[in-house]
Amino acid sequence: MLITIKWWFEMKEHILKTPMELPLKLTEVFPFFCDTVNLERITPPELHFQITTPQPIEITLGTVVDYRLQLYSIWFRWQSEITVWRPPHEFVDEQIQGPYRLWIHRHQFYEENSTTVIQDTVRYQLPLWPLGEAIYPLLRIQLGRIFKYRQQATRDALLGRE
Repeated sequence: MLITIKWWFEMKEHILKTPMELPLKLTEVFPFFCDTVNLERITPPELHFQITTPQPIEITLGTVVDYRLQLYSIWFRWQSEITVWRPPHEFVDEQIQGPYRLWIHRHQFYEENSTTVIQDTVRYQLPLWPLGEAIYPLLRIQLGRIFKYRQQATRDALLGRE
């Protein structure tokens, strides 16, 4: 009985993994992700994503960036901090303030035979637990669509298809 009660009170953590490959060297790919302006370029337009921190922003360990975005007609403020910075192989941004109870986004980069592999891994918890879990299926689809858009927009930008 105690195990069942403990499970009921534990927050569910979700993980989203989205790998992609680009026929470019790591030194050509990583700088793209260090420029916060590109985050606006690779976010679906219907999210009305805006960086509100004054530009230019130098990304390094401890950098804090503020954003605004709209999802399902609701505006959100989002603040994230770079908590891991290992150029050109990895960085992590963590939500300090925003719509999720937890959002930790790890960006990993490695090169194999002049191809760069980008691995995005997001660990997240939904707000308003346990009620937030009711929207998980819809949110999982939405996040998958957002990251698919990001991948295509990144590919287009870096391979000169814009």
